[in-house]
Amino acid sequence: MAAKGEGNVRTDSEGGVQPRGMNAYVSAVLLGVKDMEASKRFYTEGLGWKIEHDYKISVFFVQHGGTLVGFYGRDGLAANVGVSAEGGGFPGMIFNYVVRSEARVDEIVAQAQKAGARVTKPAGREKWGGYGGAFADPDGYLWQIAFSAQGSNQPYAE
Repeated sequence: MAAKGEGNVRTDSEGGVQPRGMNAYVSAVLLGVKDMEASKRFYTEGLGWKIEHDYKISVFFVQHGGTLVGFYGRDGLAANVGVSAEGGGFPGMIFNYVVRSEARVDEIVAQAQKAGARVTKPAGREKWGGYGGAFADPDGYLWQIAFSAQGSNQPYAE
């Protein structure tokens, strides 16, 4: 079915009106943090990120060609989406950061650990054939740092 149109609806090839779907795109990743100042120190002093906007209730970092990343107070962010801020365990989501060498994986995991991250998986060979490691930031958000020699079209972060 060929679709034409913009806005909230579209017309199909038979002239029928169809609701417009969502694009497969993430505009921003917001982390709900417990301690705004500690999180800012971890990402700026520890990992070297640069703050683009600090609105006090939220912080956004300089983008480097990827998705906008920021934080928001955990309670406020939960309230914004109508859920409780209480609870724990695996959130069913990780952030994947793809680099161009095994050595860079080692560097980033070590840098994060020095900044206060908890290494959840030391860097090493992956079952899928690559190389990677993982850490949890001070709020428990999980980051996988990975390298794959499979092709040149990887979604490289750097």
